[in-house]
Amino acid sequence: MSFPLLTATAALPALGAIATAAVPAARRTAAKWLALLVSVATLALAAIQLVRFEPGGDRYQLTESHAWIKDFGVRYELGVDGIGVALIGLTALLIPFIIAAGWHDADPLETNSSRWRPTQGFFALILAVEAMVVLSFEATDVFLFYILFEAMLIPMYFLIGGFGDRAHAQGDEAAATQRSYAAVKFLLYNLVGGLIMLAAVIGLYVVAGSFSLSEIAAARASGSLHMATNTERLLFLGFFFAFAVKAPLWPLHTWLPNAMGEATAPVAVLITAVVDKVGTFAMLRFCLQLFPEASKWATPVIVVLAVISIIYGALLAVGQRDIKRLVAYASISHFGFIIMGIFAMTSQGQSGATLYMINHGISTAALMLVAGFLISRRGSRLISDYGGVQKVAPVLAGTFLIGGLATLSLPGLAPFVSEFLVLVGTFSRYPVAGVIATLGIVLAALYVLVLYQRTMTGPVKAEVQGMPDLKVRELLVVAPLIALLIFLGVYPKPLTDIVNPAVRQTMSDVQKKDPNPVVEAAK
Repeated sequence: MSFPLLTATAALPALGAIATAAVPAARRTAAKWLALLVSVATLALAAIQLVRFEPGGDRYQLTESHAWIKDFGVRYELGVDGIGVALIGLTALLIPFIIAAGWHDADPLETNSSRWRPTQGFFALILAVEAMVVLSFEATDVFLFYILFEAMLIPMYFLIGGFGDRAHAQGDEAAATQRSYAAVKFLLYNLVGGLIMLAAVIGLYVVAGSFSLSEIAAARASGSLHMATNTERLLFLGFFFAFAVKAPLWPLHTWLPNAMGEATAPVAVLITAVVDKVGTFAMLRFCLQLFPEASKWATPVIVVLAVISIIYGALLAVGQRDIKRLVAYASISHFGFIIMGIFAMTSQGQSGATLYMINHGISTAALMLVAGFLISRRGSRLISDYGGVQKVAPVLAGTFLIGGLATLSLPGLAPFVSEFLVLVGTFSRYPVAGVIATLGIVLAALYVLVLYQRTMTGPVKAEVQGMPDLKVRELLVVAPLIALLIFLGVYPKPLTDIVNPAVRQTMSDVQKKDPNPVVEAAK
């Protein structure tokens, strides 16, 4: 029996979470190092997955399949395609930086040593989320995916509600109430979406008699599986609703600004750069593959909703006074680009959407983590409380600028490639949507540059005087992310080689071909 690499990649952080939580309360530093070492080891396993994966080979590789709940046909069935293996790599890459950035986020409060904050629990919960996200990218059994899709809400709820910014945790009951509200809102929105998906999962089993993606695909190919049009559409809507909440897509997005605003910066990165990618990934793997005709039927409406998300998120980002909420609304706009690319039903659009998931994860991590370092120094999330930071902390200001430029998709940085492909792919099939979506680029330049101008330039405010620059640990967190943004912006081929074969298979699922270019005849 071959080594179960996919199981090991998910099991390692799960076991690491248990071990970290079991570290004695007095050994907080040991718990931190254990969590960091486990995350680095998981990254090594994810790298082995990338090395062993053969682009252009079988659709699902490194597969594992074992009986689980025989009476209901549920199997522990895993496999990765190019999209899944790339997103596992992104997840495993970001977790060590999230842990390192949050090194002191759960330390005991200095002003009241009698109140102990569960340091071990904080890092254990992060590893638990990593395990569930990785396994969700690997699951090819619909029921197994659903269990993971719902289960990851539990550790995220405690991370949002139990651990806020240290600046707002010094006995501030109002801040605690806001964190609790954000955590409950996150849980309820996603729980409702998950319950609707559960009904669709049951309906799928009634119609198809299986939860296995490979079995359902084989039944469709052989002609033995026929779904009535209305049945397929209802099942599609059940799945898509849950994924649109997770993504998040307008108008199901309102939980995200609260969650990101009240969570610590590393947890905010975990939400938008890691967990939310499960929603857009599932649209590609489950919506398009299981319900191709319904996906095509719903495409015009979804493209419109995606365009609204792009413009709405960018407009609200322009008007924000809170740094973290600005990044949250910017992410809503970026997820609009991702969803628009998926449902443009072109190879350029879907390749761009997949690259966007990865590049957005890296760029948002860079910007939000630097913003977190800034906020921890000043003790405020308000933009108006800053000014002239580049004069007292030039390295912090420089890294903040690069993260911001990546967010607005500056050419030469990784997000530009993905955003360009999404717009090209959309314009070739939906030119009006493509043109309107370009306004999101203009608005992105506005909110990023205004944010930088108000916080980093101008006279040095008295409260900013003496602000320390980035420390070694913080530089070790940010520098690799910036290097990746530059490398993938100049040379995205390693990612496109992995992703493109999977995109072609998805296009084949929905029986769509790229539209032929229209060339006017010479007069």
